Amino acid sequence: QVQLVESGGGLVQAGGSLRLSCVASGTLFTLHVMGWYRQAPGKQRELVATITTEGITNYEDSVKDRFTISRDDVKNTVYLQMNSLNSEDTAVYYCNGRYSSNGNNFWGQGTQVTVSS
Repeated sequence: QVQLVESGGGLVQAGGSLRLSCVASGTLFTLHVMGWYRQAPGKQRELVATITTEGITNYEDSVKDRFTISRDDVKNTVYLQMNSLNSEDTAVYYCNGRYSSNGNNFWGQGTQVTVSS
């Protein structure tokens, strides 16, 4: 079974930085698309950033100038470097992976990111 395990969440001051990591295990093949989603209280889960094995990235508009997604396929790991954090970034962040664009999603358990003023 595919398992995604996140780490790196926590409490950070506004303007600070945080780096999230997600390690995938139990994969038969490389997950073509990996990424990060987040869910704030009272809101639906939304895409933060994704990256393909070819290095193609997509970002939500509010984070595209502040966050950087990367991956290491040897380690089967995806990262999210978050800079200039603000209160709107406070959410539970979930790691996501899939074998194809229209394939089934695999999800991590989530990690809490809290940005204080």
